[in-house]
Amino acid sequence: MISDRGYLIPAIGDQYVECANKLVYSIRQWHPNAYYTIITEDMLPYGNLGGYANDWQCCLLSPYKHTIKLEADMWCASPIDHWWDLFSTKDVVISQGCRDFYDNTGKSRYYRKIFDDNNLPDVYNAITYWQTSDTATEFFKLVRNIFENWEKYKTLLKFPDEVATTDVVYAMAAVIMGVEQVTLPKGLGPTIVHMKKHIIPILSEDWSKELVCEHTNPGVRINTVAQWGLVHYYIKDLAL
Repeated sequence: MISDRGYLIPAIGDQYVECANKLVYSIRQWHPNAYYTIITEDMLPYGNLGGYANDWQCCLLSPYKHTIKLEADMWCASPIDHWWDLFSTKDVVISQGCRDFYDNTGKSRYYRKIFDDNNLPDVYNAITYWQTSDTATEFFKLVRNIFENWEKYKTLLKFPDEVATTDVVYAMAAVIMGVEQVTLPKGLGPTIVHMKKHIIPILSEDWSKELVCEHTNPGVRINTVAQWGLVHYYIKDLAL
């Protein structure tokens, strides 16, 4: 019998499948009985729509009443099962903000110019929760609509991206539905450790060339600093 709550990990492409398997391994080091579903290309009910545009199909594929969707290229560095109780008071929760590996709130806005220019909420779909509800159904219908009609929706933005990205689409959907309906107050919900150059910060794009990463089984240390929560390493070759 399947649990009423589990982790959903989209993994479209062989490289992402490898990352997803490593993420599951890291979660189960802390939570041996955790339920999970890895979504591969052959499972997509509407087929592979290309890149970010597959995201809305995740809602259709979750077998759980309570779902936490995670980006595949992350490590679980500490227990996270307390998130279930935290999230369960809402129908939908999108994480906001990010951290560096010293656990400082990410301050660089280098990757978030479109959010600042358009006063969009600083959401990161890397951690997204929903429970079976009308709110979740409405949210993902809206996400689908924005992806499928990006040429129209992007006219609402200053300096829009040519291709719709999941974080921007989620942010627009959040504004339409009401940000308070699909997020927790800032500082309350979990945030990812984001290992991109301008957030850490480092000199090169590949952080593994400057910093030392150690798997402590369970756990992860970066430059001797023990991490907690989810570490978004994003360099797929580091799924080791």
